Amino acid sequence: MNEIQALLMGIFQGLTEYLPVSSSGHLAIAGKLFGVEDPDQIMPFTILVHVATVMSTLVILWKEIVWLLIGACKHGKDFIPSRYGIRSLNDEQNYIVCIIVSMIPVGIVCLFFKDAIEGYFNNLLVVGICLLITAALLSFSYFAKPREKEHISISDAFIIGIAQACAVLPGLSRSGSTIGTGLILGNKKEKLAQFSFLMVIPPILGEALLDGKKMIETGVETAMAGISPQAMVIGFMAAFITGCVACKWMIGLVRRGKLIYFAVYCAIVGLATIVWQLL
Repeated sequence: MNEIQALLMGIFQGLTEYLPVSSSGHLAIAGKLFGVEDPDQIMPFTILVHVATVMSTLVILWKEIVWLLIGACKHGKDFIPSRYGIRSLNDEQNYIVCIIVSMIPVGIVCLFFKDAIEGYFNNLLVVGICLLITAALLSFSYFAKPREKEHISISDAFIIGIAQACAVLPGLSRSGSTIGTGLILGNKKEKLAQFSFLMVIPPILGEALLDGKKMIETGVETAMAGISPQAMVIGFMAAFITGCVACKWMIGLVRRGKLIYFAVYCAIVGLATIVWQLL
């Protein structure tokens, strides 16, 4: 992988991680275009650009993260009457519980089905079909009548977590699946984008650790073959900068309800990918 390819792949990752168009699907397509047949060939680069997008989330949503950390140390506002003296959770603690609950489905999938799922990353037919599913989900959430719930409940967080777990398939957008599912469940637009981006931080870091362990077992020098330090730095910076832009932009787009345009885009790219694979 040369510097130009690293720049383009970093931009792909930074933009598509937050926009509802599937970063994994676009990286799979870009990998094919650049002649990368085996994802393990660029595993160190993939780990690095995913960490870069996590850092962009921390930068854009730092106020919300500080709010959660401070609130986690506070006592609940009220107390639940019981002989055990269990206290209720404040808003920040309840939000953290929702994030933890949302991680359960994707944690199960990554621990037990990760190797099987990775086999689909070389199959552009699967990528194309999943992009069409993403387009359908975004379209349905756009036309669904919102109920505008005040807070994301724990049960809704678990269902949104299931959507995130399904989105490990390449082409099925994680942000599109989680935000679209949340909208269908009747949650407020302005709360969903923030929750969607915060809930993905632990799974991305967890996956990076698993991939890092795999890379060490394979051999760091072997994994780094063909990727220069300059390409790694360029890819990281490209993913971080474009990730910051895309994260902030996406929050505004969700509030304005403009996701239907991404549904059209995913439908076009999905069909084009299927045709390309079949011809």
